[in-house]
Amino acid sequence: MLDSKYIDTHCHLDGEEFAADRDAVVARAREAGCGAILLPAIDLASSRGVLQTCSQYPGYCYPMLGLHPEEVRGDWRAQLGAIRELAGSHADAVIGIGEVGLDYYWSRDYEQEQLEAFEEQVRWSVESRLPLMIHCRKAQNEMVAVLKRYGDDLPGGVFHCFTGNAQEARQLLDFPRFVLGIGGVLTFKKSHLPEVLAEAVPLERIVLETDAPYMSPVPLRGQRNESANIVHVVRRLAEAYGVGEGDVCRQTSENVARIFEKLA
Repeated sequence: MLDSKYIDTHCHLDGEEFAADRDAVVARAREAGCGAILLPAIDLASSRGVLQTCSQYPGYCYPMLGLHPEEVRGDWRAQLGAIRELAGSHADAVIGIGEVGLDYYWSRDYEQEQLEAFEEQVRWSVESRLPLMIHCRKAQNEMVAVLKRYGDDLPGGVFHCFTGNAQEARQLLDFPRFVLGIGGVLTFKKSHLPEVLAEAVPLERIVLETDAPYMSPVPLRGQRNESANIVHVVRRLAEAYGVGEGDVCRQTSENVARIFEKLA
């Protein structure tokens, strides 16, 4: 257990992967020093699931609702409207909008639809003053172009699962109310992320995440990820920045409170 509490800003705890032992997963997270878990949705069904899961762990699990770019197909407009209505009816509970963004990794078949859905959710963020949890793969320039249209009106958020280079990091940090989400990739043996972060990203601009059940850190690769495993990310971050593990936990938790004002 770490000597200071940390926060997992991105965990799909509502997923079927945790159906059999969700209580035990939460118990292990608490024991490891995890002070809170933030749950992003990916579509309408998971938005309902995230709200239901968070209601089982009040004051510990917190919901974000949104439409993931890979779910932008078929009836996506109707889903997005329903998600927004659901968020409005749970306004006291919802702390952010996500997981939203752009993903052109596999194909660009729905490029325009993704852009439209993303920008609509950015506008929703501006209107509601709820921060964004942004997923982006192979689309950073397009994502940045959308965000720049809203400039100082953006309430802030997290660029989830950052794995880029120093130049890409600096481009994202030009948005002053945003931080980078750092998880298990940091620990991978071939990852350049420790060097990139130490060079280009102040610790004040980082939050911790798992993306559980995915992206397990070394030495747990290939296993289901969970919030307790962030201790491995904390250790690697402490090494990269030359600070104590407690310093990493305290600073990243302060960063979360700054972005997600409902948690402050």
